[in-house]
Amino acid sequence: MSFLQFFVWGCWLITIGAYWFTTKKWDSQDFGVIFSTMGIAALFMPAISGIIADRFLSAQKLYGLYHILAGIGLYYVPSATSPADMFWRILLTMVFYMPTLSLSNTVSYHLLSSKGEDVVKAFPPIRVWGTVGFIVALWTVSLTHNETSANQFYLGAAVSILLGLYAFTFPDCPPLGKETRKKGLWSALGLDSFALLKEKRYAVFFLFSMLLGAALQLTNAYGDTFLHGFDGQAEYAKSLAVQYPAMIMSISQISETLFILAIPFFMRRFGIKQVMLISMIAWVLRFGLLAYGNPGPGLWMIVTSCIIYGMAFDFFNVSGSLYIEKSADPSIRSRAQGLFTMMVNGFGAVLGSLSSGWVISRFFEDANGSKDWQGIWLAFAAYSLAVAIAFLFLFEEPEEAQS
Repeated sequence: MSFLQFFVWGCWLITIGAYWFTTKKWDSQDFGVIFSTMGIAALFMPAISGIIADRFLSAQKLYGLYHILAGIGLYYVPSATSPADMFWRILLTMVFYMPTLSLSNTVSYHLLSSKGEDVVKAFPPIRVWGTVGFIVALWTVSLTHNETSANQFYLGAAVSILLGLYAFTFPDCPPLGKETRKKGLWSALGLDSFALLKEKRYAVFFLFSMLLGAALQLTNAYGDTFLHGFDGQAEYAKSLAVQYPAMIMSISQISETLFILAIPFFMRRFGIKQVMLISMIAWVLRFGLLAYGNPGPGLWMIVTSCIIYGMAFDFFNVSGSLYIEKSADPSIRSRAQGLFTMMVNGFGAVLGSLSSGWVISRFFEDANGSKDWQGIWLAFAAYSLAVAIAFLFLFEEPEEAQS
C-alpha cells in the first residue's frame, strides 16, 4: 500500500512542469496556479474525510473509493485544452488524492495495532517503501522518456485505480462511532487546535511551517523543468541529466531515506530549534547550488543540491512533527499534527505555488517563454535565507522541547 500510494504521486508530481512547458507550451503564472490545487485540496478534504471515516464509513473503503476516483480524474488530465481546464481537472483529482495521504496512515496504524505491533517501531520501515515507490515511479517515467508525455498521467491513473481496488481487500478499519460524535463538529474538524495560535511560540512555529511549505513547492514545481531547459544547448543536450532529469531529481528522495536516520542524533545533540534552522540553511544551499549548477562540469552542484534536499525536507518535517509531539497538550496533540500538515501542505503549498508563478512570470521570464533560471534559484535562496534569519530571532524553543 505504501509503495503504490507514493508511486501514483511520483508518476507526475516532479515531471508535470516539463509536460506543461514543453508539450502544452503554457506560461509560468498559470503553472503556479496548477500546483496550488494540492494546497487547496489539503485545506479541507483531510478534515472532511476524517469525519466520514470516524463516523460513517470504514477507513479502508473510503481510502479505496478515493483512489479509484483520483485515478479516473488523473486519466482525464491530459485532455485539458487550456490552463483553466487543466486547473479544474487537477483540482478534482487532488480533492480525492490528498486525503489518501492521511487515510493511508490511519489504515496502517489501525492494522498494525490490531496485530499487536508497536506502531512507533513498525511503521517507519513501512513508510520508507512510500519513498521507494516515489523513486521507482520517477525512474520508470524517466527511463521510458515519458517526462513530457501524457503517459505519465495514464500510468498514475492505472496504479491509483489498482490500489483503490486492492484497498477493498484490507481487514476492516471501522468507524469509531459514538466516541467521535461526542466531540462535536468543531473538534471533529480539528478547529480546536487553532487555540494553539494564542501562544506566541506556536503562532511563530506555524507561521514558519507555512513559509517552509512554500519553499517545498518551489523545488517540486521547477526542479525537473529546470533540467529540461538545458536540452536546447548543444553542449548539454546529450548529457545524462538532460536525458534522464527525473532520475537525477530522484536523488533527493533517496537522500530523504538516509537523513531520516540521522534525525535522532541531531535532535539529541542540537535541539529542535537548531535542527529546524539547519533545515532552513539547507534550503538556501539547495537553491543556491541549482543556481550555479549545470549538466556538464557543474553536475556535481546539482547532485549535491539533491542530497542536501534530504536534510532540508526531513529536518523540517520530522523535527516539526516531533516538536508538536513533545510540547502540545496530549488532549489536542493529534489535531495539532493536523494543523501542522494543513500549514505545510495547505496554506504553504498555495502560497508557494501562486507567488512563485507570479514572480517568475513577472521578473524572470522573457516574452518568448525562456527563463532566467539562475535568477529564479537565487531569488528562492534569498527567500529561504530571509526565513532562516527571521526564525533565528523570533522562535523561542521551550525547555521541554530541548530534552
